[in-house]
Amino acid sequence: MPQLETIPADTATDEILEIFKRDGACILSNALDLDVADRFVKQVSPFIENTRFGTDDFSGNQTQRTGALVARTPACRDIVIDKTVLGLAKSFLGPYTEKIILHLTQTINIQPGGAAQIFHRDRLAWGKHIPASIEPQFNSMWALTDFTADNGATRVVPGSNHWEWKRKAAPEEECQAEMSRGSVLIYSGSVIHSGGENRSNEARMGLNITYCLGWLRQEENQYLSCPPHIAKDLDPELQGLLGYTMGNYALGYYSDPKPGGQGNAGIQAPERAIQAKPSKEFSSIT
Repeated sequence: MPQLETIPADTATDEILEIFKRDGACILSNALDLDVADRFVKQVSPFIENTRFGTDDFSGNQTQRTGALVARTPACRDIVIDKTVLGLAKSFLGPYTEKIILHLTQTINIQPGGAAQIFHRDRLAWGKHIPASIEPQFNSMWALTDFTADNGATRVVPGSNHWEWKRKAAPEEECQAEMSRGSVLIYSGSVIHSGGENRSNEARMGLNITYCLGWLRQEENQYLSCPPHIAKDLDPELQGLLGYTMGNYALGYYSDPKPGGQGNAGIQAPERAIQAKPSKEFSSIT
């Protein structure tokens, strides 16, 4: 049975990417300060408690998936712009895009009794329309509890990022991303994976933060999950990752929606939408 490589988070970028491109995934140990993890869990817990379980086998009948984390949890903002993981995402996706953006933020809380998720590739969010030669997505799963074989550690099929779509994984080709709290699993949008079965007596909590090519539509609509009246106070780098920036020349401009005679009626870069006091249209978004 294969195993994912676990390496220190401060390993050289080139070395990490060599393993990552080969296997489609690897684990970076001790990547997150545990004080930051504690702060994030404290901030997100009230939202998780009010999150319903999934309604099908994919979302998980004993799994709570909580999003909009940039707006809801200040601690998540620091994790999104973590220099190591964000740097790896930019390096990996850089050959296919001018800029990368935030694809989604989501805690995945698998309660005891949660069944294993079906195997899938995350790039299926865009169907099969993107050529296999283009990698659209870079993912991270931060361990907020220990990830063990018993509590539902993510299942991964190393090397499947190089497989054809129709190939299915045999049991002996899969493994689990067992890792200690504060470590992070990084994996590509092309690798076959799934949430594991929780056979333990405690919940398994992970923070899923993923990035994609700047010219693709995001899975989590960041403009609604973190609208301008919240985004205007964030770090400029984080604003850009949310999508409040031009992806390329003329890609992502906006026109001020204020009534005639107010504001600038011409086209503008999206940064301007979060530099000034938001209009009523933006302020009404919750």
